Formats: sequence, C-alpha cells, structure tokens
Amino acid sequence: MDISASAFNLHNEESQRAIAKEKKQDAQFREIITSCTSLSHYESRTFITLLPQIIATLIAGSFHIVVGITLAYSAVLIPQLRNTTILTSETSTFDNSSINATASQGQKEAWVASTTIVVVPVACLVCGALMDWIGRLNTLKLTAIPVTIGWILIATATNYPMVLIGRILTGVAGAFGTSPAIVYLTEIARADMRGSLISCAPAYASLGMVLAYLKGWFMDWRTIAWVCNIYTVLPCVLMFFIPESPAWYISKGKIEEARKSLEWIHKYQPHPPNKTQSMAELHLAVLIRDHEKKQEERRNSKYTGLTMKLKEFTRPTAIKPLIMLFLLFFVQQFSGIYITLFYAIDFFKQMGNDMNPYLASIFVGTVRFCMSMVNTYLLKRFKRRPLVMVSCVGMSICMLVSGIFTKWTIEGTTRLTWVPILCLLFYVITSMIGLLPIPWTMTAELFPLEIRGIAQSISYATANILMFLAVQSYPALSNLLGGVVYAQWFFAVICLVGLVYVFAFMPETHGKKLNDIVEYFVDNTLYLTAHKKEKEKKKAKATDRKPIVKNTRVTKGDLEKSPNGQSKNLIENV
Repeated sequence: MDISASAFNLHNEESQRAIAKEKKQDAQFREIITSCTSLSHYESRTFITLLPQIIATLIAGSFHIVVGITLAYSAVLIPQLRNTTILTSETSTFDNSSINATASQGQKEAWVASTTIVVVPVACLVCGALMDWIGRLNTLKLTAIPVTIGWILIATATNYPMVLIGRILTGVAGAFGTSPAIVYLTEIARADMRGSLISCAPAYASLGMVLAYLKGWFMDWRTIAWVCNIYTVLPCVLMFFIPESPAWYISKGKIEEARKSLEWIHKYQPHPPNKTQSMAELHLAVLIRDHEKKQEERRNSKYTGLTMKLKEFTRPTAIKPLIMLFLLFFVQQFSGIYITLFYAIDFFKQMGNDMNPYLASIFVGTVRFCMSMVNTYLLKRFKRRPLVMVSCVGMSICMLVSGIFTKWTIEGTTRLTWVPILCLLFYVITSMIGLLPIPWTMTAELFPLEIRGIAQSISYATANILMFLAVQSYPALSNLLGGVVYAQWFFAVICLVGLVYVFAFMPETHGKKLNDIVEYFVDNTLYLTAHKKEKEKKKAKATDRKPIVKNTRVTKGDLEKSPNGQSKNLIENV
C-alpha cells in the first residue's frame, strides 16, 4: 500500500508540474509579440498591404537596368568597333576610325567584354563596408557619380584606353548598384514574398539587356552611351521617396527613424486584433529585441568592433555559406549563362545560322526578360532546390542538342539551321527558372545580420571574379576545345555537375525566416543529412505532443471514489 501511495504521489506531482508548464507556455505564447512567427500571424496577405514593399522594390531595384545594359553593351560594342558589316536589310557602317583596334584585336575585344567585371570584386568589398556605414539607399545614390562619368567617357572616347576606363567606371554599377539593393529588399520584404520581390532586380537587369540589344540594332554605340545616363540618374531621384532599411536604422540606434520607416512599410496593414500596438510597433519590437540580444552577446564577448566582425567570419554561419555560394557561382558562370550574354552577337554568328545576330540577340533578351517576370511567381510558389535542379537539367539538354545541330549546320548536313537558335532560347528559359537568379538572391539570405552587408559583398565579388574568368577565358577556351560546338557541350557537362552539387549541398531557403536559414549552417553541411535530421526532429516533436501526461492525471473525483486514496483508479490510470 505504501508503494501505491508513493506511486500516486509521484504521478500527481508530475501531473501538476505538466499542468503548470503548459499554463506557462500558454501565457508566454499569448504575450509574445516580438517574434517573427507572431508577426506573420498578424500580417494581412492582401495586395494593398504589400503595395509599399512593391513600390520600394521597383525603385531600389531599378538601378539593375543600368547593370543589364552594361553587361550586354559589349555584345553591341565589339562588332561595331570592328567596323563589321552586319547582315541586315541595309548595310550599316559605324564610325570607329578613332579607336585603335589593330594588332592584338582579339585580346582587346576580350578586355572590352570583361573589363566591367574586373572592378566589381574590389568595389563589392568597399560597397559592403559602405552600405553598413551610410545605409543601403545612400550607397545606391552614390553609385550614379562614377557610372555617369563612365558613360560620358565611352560616349566621347577618342582612343582605346578611354573605352576601357569608361567600362571600368560603368562596372561599378555591378557592385554598388546591386548589392545594396538586394540587401535592402531582403530586409524590408515579407518572408513569403522575399524571393519574388528580390527577383524583380534580375528582371530589371534582363530589361536592360533587351534595351541594349534593341538600341544596338539601330543606334551608334556612342548614342547608346549618352542615353544610358538617363537610366543612371532617374533611379537615384526616385530613391528620395522611399525610406531606408529599418534594420539598418536599428543597428545605428536610430529608433525614431526606424519607426517612421516601418510605418511607411506597414501603412496599409490593418491594426492587429486584440492588440494595442500597430503592426509597425510590433515589427519595431522585433528588431529592437533582436538588436539588443546581439548587443548583449557583443558585450559579453571579449571581441569588439572590427575584431567581432572578423570573428563572425570564422563561424560556420559565415564559412559554410561562403563556400557553398562559391561552388554554386562556379557552376553558374561556367555553364555559359553570361558567356552567351557578353558574346551574344558573335556567338550567334559562329553557330552558322542565317538569322541576323542582332535580331537573335533581341529575341534572347526578350525571352530572358519575360522569364524574369515569370520567375517572380515561380520563386513565390516553388522551393529553391527543385527550381535549380530542373534548370540544370534543362540547360544541359538544350546545350547538348544545340551543339549537335550546330555541328551539322557547320558541316552542311542539315537544313534545320533554326534548331540551335531555338535551343538557345530554351536554354535561356531554363536558366531563368533557377540557376541564373537564385544564387544571386541567396547572397543576402544566408548570412547573419551582423555581417550581412560585407558577406553579401564578398559573395558578390567572388561571383564576379568567376564571371571575369569565364568571360575572359572564353575565346581561348573555345579554341582549346575546338570551336563553338564543343564549347556548348562543355556547358552541358558543367550543368550536369551543378545538378549533382545542388542535390547534395544546396539548402532550402524558400519561405524560411532569415534567422532559421542562418541557424541551418550551425550544424549542417550536407543537405541530405540535414534533411534527414529535420524529419527526425519533426517526428520527435510529434511524439512529444502525445497526451501521455494527461493520462497520468488523477482528478479530485477519482480521489473521492477511492476507499483509501490509492486504490483501483490509480492503477487504471497508470
């Protein structure tokens, strides 16, 4: 009987503790207003509530138009500098008598194509520190100065060095006009809309490429350079009408400015039910809470200032995403995406078809732009990993088939000379599904807030170094492989390598909070292992939710029915 009484008392105490714990958790859940989950719970999903974020996205991302024009401009510039007759309805000859393009013409053309990329890695490092110092939007506004000077130099060039210097200065747009915009959009966007909103930036870049190809069809290269100043200045003027990132304001201790910024972002959000605070105030509480937590960690750490930031880069949350992005960008750059962009006109001519290369480039640019618009939906609807894997498979197939028909076209054994063009169009479509846009969007998603600006810039710089190597080495690579046919097959193989890599290592970030994405890298490297851990964790949580404790509770009625306070009801419950 004593044993039964002891067992009863033990179960009774456990039951009471379980009840108290549940009540405490319920109270905490009701009181939590400073968590991302609770914010998502209160956020309205209507279009009007998202309108301020859309406006900010369209304005902050608009500098990507200049980036797109800068990237595609070499495809227009190089043939015109050669004074080559393009097969159109009318023969057009452009004045390039003042530009020296003699002896080492091939090398000079490669440098004209790749020079814009050379400056980007250095500019990215400067940009990362600058955007953390003066803000995301102020960094974007400053970009207009060197880029405008660059376009003026190109437009007035009288010799080869002036063209190169102009290309270097316009290349600043590749860093200063993109990294701050991506970080800004990442920090203001709602979690479920982050991918779609960020993808508007590549859409702008694609639009810039179409504009470059279109203008190249009927404009002189100098005129194009003059017109580009409009696309440079206009975004900077519009940025005065949107607020700075509230997260940046909080990091600088500017609470009132952050409040005003959040009030603008959430101006159409309805008041949360049963809450005295507005949505902006709830969001502000989240940012302050997170900032104070990080400040406390810094105070308790022996590292401060620059040393603290350097220490952050030694942690898995910085090292792993940097390595992962490096390999992903390697696949992206050597899969031919940007090579076919920088050498578009020449690439089409080498494929041996009869279509006007400028017209073909316009088609490709238009398809790229249309797909970038479609991609805003795809990134919202589908997960990142499947999109990139489908992209790799599609690109590989397209390049394989294109290479085969290009070979037959050059040999004169087929009349289907349009097939390589069609394959290249589908190659662009499948690249826009995943492998082209997603690595760029992930550069701002994967890193902790403390180093997000610098880390994103480092990733961006690394990507541009790889882009430079790919673009600069393409003429030599094509000759080494044996021509454009084998270059296309080389791209196909790289895409298959990318498929394997993404399947094994790339994490899923779709719809996840930034903090959850960062936490992923603490204990995980291989995605397959991490996914297995996550499934086991969910299974364990589901097991924990089973009402085991409730079955051990003994009600007051049970005690009264028991003749000695410890008999049959206790045994039945046990």
